[in-house]
Amino acid sequence: MKGTLYIVSTPLGNLEDVTLRALRILKEVDLIAAEDTRHSLKFLNHFGIKKPLISYWGEKEKLRADETLQRLKDGQAVALISDAGTPGISDPGTLLIQKAIEQGINVVPVPGPSAVITALSLSGFNTEEFTFFGFLPTKQAQRKKMLSRISLEQRTLVFYEAPHRILEAIADFAEIMGDRNVVVIKELTKFYEKVLRGTVREVQERLEQSTIAGEYVIVLEGRPETEVLNMDDALAEVRELMRKGLGRKDAVKRVAGAYGLSKKELYDRSLEGN
Repeated sequence: MKGTLYIVSTPLGNLEDVTLRALRILKEVDLIAAEDTRHSLKFLNHFGIKKPLISYWGEKEKLRADETLQRLKDGQAVALISDAGTPGISDPGTLLIQKAIEQGINVVPVPGPSAVITALSLSGFNTEEFTFFGFLPTKQAQRKKMLSRISLEQRTLVFYEAPHRILEAIADFAEIMGDRNVVVIKELTKFYEKVLRGTVREVQERLEQSTIAGEYVIVLEGRPETEVLNMDDALAEVRELMRKGLGRKDAVKRVAGAYGLSKKELYDRSLEGN
């Protein structure tokens, strides 16, 4: 009989956030597949959990996924955990989950903390519709291109960012996304948790004056819904997106979709005078 793969969410920082079910599963399984065993040992030792550990971090992920899959085929129960939060959500783990599903292994979620959901609940923005993008591109040119592509998005936007890139990222937000409202959260649920609220430029100034450390979650208010009164307004939007690095075809598609205009007409008009 095949075993079971448990996707176990662990605390983002505050150990009191672990669920009773998560602790029980971790005590009962035959093996724990951890993103980084050194990090997970601190968590497991705190709760007196002594189980065999296997790391699937980085280059090891494919090799260890195959090893873990064999354990599952042999009937063992395995708990998949990441360093913090839910495995597979901008964290390693997806490969093992996919392989287990393909092999007909029973996959069971053990829900709990997730940084994206925690940040959304704290933001105060509209949460009926949101889009999660994970970590922003590391290179500025790629990051700016991505932000230009999504600059007309009216849903709430959520991003993760590393400390050594947070100032550059917020500067790009100010340049490309406009001065809309944003919430930047540092070290969610941890002792030094800090929440910065305000317009993008206000938060940018406060970040520049603060100590940069830890992981960050950025929750950006969606673009306010506005009405384009005429084609000239739409063309201005297209030109602005192109100035920020988006191709003509993509810029037209974004603007036409946002305002219910004819893509062909808008595209043809955008070529006039060129």
